[in-house]
Amino acid sequence: MFELLALVAIIYLFINRKKRVRKVRGIDAELRELVESTYHSDAMAAEIKGYLLSVVADDRDGAEKFSDARIAQAQSILDRAGPASFYWMSEIATQLAVLSAAKINGLGTNVEAELGSVGITPEAVVRVVVKG
Repeated sequence: MFELLALVAIIYLFINRKKRVRKVRGIDAELRELVESTYHSDAMAAEIKGYLLSVVADDRDGAEKFSDARIAQAQSILDRAGPASFYWMSEIATQLAVLSAAKINGLGTNVEAELGSVGITPEAVVRVVVKG
């Protein structure tokens, strides 16, 4: 009797087992993963750059600061990119602060060299600082 129960249990477990999804291995899988992660990084960088440019445009146009639309857009970026996006935006803000301090102290910068001294706008500075 015990043998029959054990045999039925083994057959039941064999039939109802979950098949594990095997992770594809090899050079092709690594290349695909690398390309996908690079594309994701580039897409997030472009989206963050667009967000910064839209905030600059809002400031130029006199739009409401900390509007619900901009906060929702920032939350969307943060949800998809994670904490790295917040760090990246902080790094950009730090670079812009260093750039401002250099300008105030009369030091030349690579941004000034790329843009020249005429027609420097906040949008142009963001485009130079945030390459991509």
